[in-house]
Amino acid sequence: MKEYKANALRNVILLGHLGSGKTSLAESLAYISSAIDKKGSVEKKSTISDYTPEEHAKQSSLTTALVPVEFKETKINFLDAPGADEMIGDISYAMSAANAAVLVVDASSGVQVGTERMWLEIKKHNLPAMIFVNKMDKENIKFDELLEEIKTKLGKQAVPFCLPLGKSDSFDGFADIIELKARIYNGNACIDGEIHDDKMDKVNELRQVLIETVAGSDEALLEKYFEGEELTKEEIQRGLHLSVLNGEAVPILVGSATKDIGPLTMLHMINAFFPTMSESNPLKATMVDNDKEIERNYSDDEPFSATVFKTIIDPFVGTINLMQIKSGTLEKDQEIYVSNSQNVEKATQPFTLLGKEQITMDKFHAGDICAMAKVPEVKTGTTLSDKKSRIVYPEVKTPTPTMYMAVKVENKKDEDKLSNALAKILLEDSTLETRRNKETAQLLIGGQGMIHIGYIIDKMKNSYKVALQTEDQRIVYRETIKQTAEAEGRYIKQSGGSGYYGVVVMRFEPNPEAEYEFAEEVFGGAVPRGYFPAVDKGLQEALEHGVLAGFPVINVKGVLTDGKYHAVDSNELAFKKAAGMAFKAACKSAKPVILEPIYRLEVLIKDEYLGDVLGDINKRRGRVLGMEPAIDGYQKVIAETPEAEITKYTIDLKAMTQGSGTFTREFLRYEEVPGNLTDKIIADHKREEEEN
Repeated sequence: MKEYKANALRNVILLGHLGSGKTSLAESLAYISSAIDKKGSVEKKSTISDYTPEEHAKQSSLTTALVPVEFKETKINFLDAPGADEMIGDISYAMSAANAAVLVVDASSGVQVGTERMWLEIKKHNLPAMIFVNKMDKENIKFDELLEEIKTKLGKQAVPFCLPLGKSDSFDGFADIIELKARIYNGNACIDGEIHDDKMDKVNELRQVLIETVAGSDEALLEKYFEGEELTKEEIQRGLHLSVLNGEAVPILVGSATKDIGPLTMLHMINAFFPTMSESNPLKATMVDNDKEIERNYSDDEPFSATVFKTIIDPFVGTINLMQIKSGTLEKDQEIYVSNSQNVEKATQPFTLLGKEQITMDKFHAGDICAMAKVPEVKTGTTLSDKKSRIVYPEVKTPTPTMYMAVKVENKKDEDKLSNALAKILLEDSTLETRRNKETAQLLIGGQGMIHIGYIIDKMKNSYKVALQTEDQRIVYRETIKQTAEAEGRYIKQSGGSGYYGVVVMRFEPNPEAEYEFAEEVFGGAVPRGYFPAVDKGLQEALEHGVLAGFPVINVKGVLTDGKYHAVDSNELAFKKAAGMAFKAACKSAKPVILEPIYRLEVLIKDEYLGDVLGDINKRRGRVLGMEPAIDGYQKVIAETPEAEITKYTIDLKAMTQGSGTFTREFLRYEEVPGNLTDKIIADHKREEEEN
């Protein structure tokens, strides 16, 4: 593969709903451009971009794969992204390396939930885009209805560049509206022909819409159009390039990836209408030495900088980091500054990836995507830069986990392998979270839903030979007291010789302002000052296990008011024990209650599901704090809900909104559990303790 500079580079992400055919499209693009000699298929598990065991099992992309192709003296780095929106972290990082997008639509299914979700991501990242309507060879495709659905759901800026020719199995090409030529695919090549008369009226109708869009991109073209003059082919091409660049036009192309109908035209359109990396806007970065904000351009003439957007753990090679070079060039053994370790390291031999195949190259230029292996401390999100011009780019924002599952090894012999395997997976997936809950003794994996967590569990088994069992997350409750109470604690054991003697009188007060506070109001030396720390420590230990269900106690102030000591038998242990006894005695009249964690939810839903979601939040004992319009056709609902009611909200929200709803959650505080639920929580907790 040759070296390419920014003016001959494009990074294009392929997005779409699960099963829309992104991977088949990537395979066809690689085959047509001669990047591969033999074409694989998803069904035969032989595609270049779906190569992991998990993807073979699901027959779906679960991680982003790089497919670089060379076409007409340019290089296009295709990024085949996952179709499941639960892999949004992987998708978001891949989009940070792309400067254009192709949205794949399944013609037989139309605009699906995942199509709309990916379209929103394209708009959020402000990427020029085109739509590829795939599977036009399927039965019962009604193109006019499909076109109307695309315009309604994705926006009127979506304009067809072609009209399909033939239906179902006889679909063999399309009429090119710009060139006014029929593009017929015979299985080996694309043959240009004349458009039949019966199609010309529709072609001219679509062409008129296209020319109106083009004319709006440039004042000179608009003036010429209003004066009734015909736009030349060159003017149409120039106008389309500007319209696509500005997001005013989104070309619609039709085809069949499995039959290689359309991808060749797509390659031509990408070169004609999508921007090169040199046309991209400057990037903002921060200087490490002085926090000064600067700009970097996709130019070889500027100091080297890059961001890592994907980390792959290869069982044979080790850590592979995929990066996009933002400025400058990268060569073997070049010294680079690693932002997260603040060390200077030597770059290993850089290479590109074609799926999982490594292609070594001597040099990579600004804008290109490349990889390197085994460089210490480099992970997803890391900025790499010239050691003499150290900078950091803003981190890609990814959502925090919305769902947690508890896991444990099936075979206890695998315990030692578990933490090492999880550490490697965390390097690959920045949206994943693992934590050990000491109170419940559960190891929790947090992700974006069951597809995401299921992928991690499958990967643990396939790549690291650690089989895991799953169980529901146990909620971490707290206890507190509702009213002030006073009690005495006596710990006295005397049987000749040194014994134990400690007596304390303590007052316990609700304390919403702090989790714990200790004070003393002792007069006359009833308890020597030297024993105050022991009383404090004894109380803290007692609060680790409340009297109702053994949950930790919070929001309590303990005040030592009186006591007794013995000149010989008193010691720290005695006063520690006495403090704990005083608290348990006081709880009999302090009205102990159980507290539950409350979370803030921000739910993004379509307008049509607003009523259902609001009603559901109320059923979950939630409080709706407000609503506000989001992007077109969507509402953002802000609410507070007990964690116990939303452990599987990801699944429920998708069912309620036909897969279109998303949400984020954030812990706020603890609140008292309603009295009618207390007995059940205590009983469940005791049963779980017995089982474990």
